[in-house]
Amino acid sequence: MHGNTRIGGAGARPNGAAAAAAPWPGRKGSVERLAYAAAAAVLRRRAVLVVVPLLYMVVMVVLVGVWNLDSGPVRVGVAILRRRAPPPPGSMYRSTQVFEKLWPYMQGDVNHSNALTTAWHQKAGHRWKPCTHKRLKQTELPPSNGFLIIEANGGLNQQRLSICDAVAVAGLLNATLVIPMFHLNSVWRDSSKFGDIFDEEYFIESLKDHVRVVRELPGDILQQYDHNISNIPNMRTKAFSSKAYYLQKVLPKLLELGAVRIAPFSNRLAHSVPPNIQRLRCLTNYEALRFSGPIRTLAEKMVDRMVKNSSISGGKYVSVHLRFEEDMVAFSCCTYDGGQKEKLELEKARERGWRGKFHRPGRIISPEANRRDGKCPLTPMEVGMMLRGMGFGNTTSLYVASGEIYNAKKYMAPLRQLFPLLETKETLASADELAPFKGYSSRLAALDYTVCARSEVFVTTQGGNFPHFLMGHRRHLYEGHSKTIKPDKRKLVLFLDNPSIRWDRFKRHMQDMLHQSDIKGVGLRKPDASVYTFPMPDCMCQQGQA
Repeated sequence: MHGNTRIGGAGARPNGAAAAAAPWPGRKGSVERLAYAAAAAVLRRRAVLVVVPLLYMVVMVVLVGVWNLDSGPVRVGVAILRRRAPPPPGSMYRSTQVFEKLWPYMQGDVNHSNALTTAWHQKAGHRWKPCTHKRLKQTELPPSNGFLIIEANGGLNQQRLSICDAVAVAGLLNATLVIPMFHLNSVWRDSSKFGDIFDEEYFIESLKDHVRVVRELPGDILQQYDHNISNIPNMRTKAFSSKAYYLQKVLPKLLELGAVRIAPFSNRLAHSVPPNIQRLRCLTNYEALRFSGPIRTLAEKMVDRMVKNSSISGGKYVSVHLRFEEDMVAFSCCTYDGGQKEKLELEKARERGWRGKFHRPGRIISPEANRRDGKCPLTPMEVGMMLRGMGFGNTTSLYVASGEIYNAKKYMAPLRQLFPLLETKETLASADELAPFKGYSSRLAALDYTVCARSEVFVTTQGGNFPHFLMGHRRHLYEGHSKTIKPDKRKLVLFLDNPSIRWDRFKRHMQDMLHQSDIKGVGLRKPDASVYTFPMPDCMCQQGQA
């Protein structure tokens, strides 16, 4: 037994060595099993190892959509991204949200001021009276140097500007003015002649002591040019030409040929001219240019109806020149809340009207910047909110002067909601009364012009010749005060871009805007300004001097 043990022990040395190297029975098998389990786990999770990088890449792409490289750095893993800055205040059209927020407060605000009676404050010492006739020298006219023919283009008030300047130039040159011709404009498409819009006989009679005016060229002059006015030399005058230019360049030709033609004739005379020539502008614009009989008759009826509808406020009403026609909205390149459909409609309108102008190389269009700069036409709803904030209640009679409003069913609804006593020429006059004026934009504009001129408050929303002339006319009517609300749209869009604004704060800002309009209502003409907007001091005298 003992010997067997020795023999067995000697013969089993290798196994004994292995046993000595592995102090625990079965160690090799345990390691193998552990390794196998680890490998199996890896194989089972191989899909995860593939998905994780892909998921990381997706997250990075999403983040890049929300972040860019123009703002403060943010570390995400190994990538450094920058958050996109929000658009500056006033960039976005959020007026609908503001309206929805403030509408309940407007309905409940019964303590609003009666702005129709408190809007304007004019000191006695700042009152003015027309005095053109007193200042114009009435002397016998010397023999005429020849005939001046001009062609007026554009809409009603651009035509008015051309006519007034033509009278001034005729006075400067001692020329006989031929009743101006109207260019058939591709935009306005109005074939009206001078006598369709203005009282031709009254025009000639009002100017007879200062400038000769005839209806047409005499036959002997026409014969010289084969009875074709186009054969008369056209003096292509630069915009805002000075008195010296006309005396040095145009007068010699007039004396040589007996007649000269200037076409087109819009803004062809400088704002600053000698006082006697400036007063001819005053006489023409504020007195001689009276609308034709049919326009005056219907316009007076419309004014009377507005006064009657405004009995609750003593016959006083507000007029608004609303520039929200399709061509105006399209040209502005501004974005409202009509979505993709509206965007495509306005793009088509731009192409129809301006054929590629907005797609020229290098042209950058930024609706956000346009809105911040106050270049976007105010929507009817924005005008209504502004007026309600200023203190004009829902019993205020409102006259809206405009062309065909873009998407009127949608955009006019909030304004009617804010001001139920809203009228337009289409509601104030019958279809039969308007029928002779349909298709003639200048005649329709003359109706709007008259109703707006007689309102207690006039609101301009977008600029242009209509409000500029009307503000001057109102100053001439109302002792030097334009009685016009001209909002600072750069400030206004800031308040309309804040859906969380409180009603009391909104009102405070609007009433401050009304106050600013009141302060600026009386203003003297500066050298580079138009006498048609600022008739003082050229056309008016202070009350004690008149």
